[in-house]
Amino acid sequence: MIKIHFTDEEKAALDYERYNHPHPFVRRKMEVVWLKSQGVPHQEICRLANLCSTTVTTYLGEYRDGGMDALKTLRFRRPTSNLDDRRATLEEHFRQHPPASAKAAMAEIERLTGLKRSPESIRQFMLRSGMKCRKVGMVPAKADLAKQDEFKKKSWNRVWKKPRQANARSSSSMQRTSC
Repeated sequence: MIKIHFTDEEKAALDYERYNHPHPFVRRKMEVVWLKSQGVPHQEICRLANLCSTTVTTYLGEYRDGGMDALKTLRFRRPTSNLDDRRATLEEHFRQHPPASAKAAMAEIERLTGLKRSPESIRQFMLRSGMKCRKVGMVPAKADLAKQDEFKKKSWNRVWKKPRQANARSSSSMQRTSC
């Protein structure tokens, strides 16, 4: 059992942070320590916070050793890639010679660094580096303006000049009925 003495200022700060800190993990830690400051036994804290006793003891030990600043630090495991060490040179190379696909980038990275990665991991690396895949689009062909004008004069004039028939038969097979 960990014995900690809490001042009124520390209790007030814990009470504020357990609701107002932006990260939910830190709020949970603050809640556990706040419950301890209120004299709640460890087993009850475990039940209320829905945590195991080891986690509660770890949170209380962090507070005892480092105060509220220790509770606010988040230590998530963030694996790094070997490509991140060579990011600057690869970015420079790809800016000068953009790859056509992820497979082309994969082959180029393997040639430059000797590291073999899957196309998906190469795609993710390139996205983290600020590069993105470009979509292929159609380039319109050159238009012949004389042929376009001739088409407009011949085709469009006939359509616009035709008068609409008022009682044209409908394409439907059913006869018209009046209400």
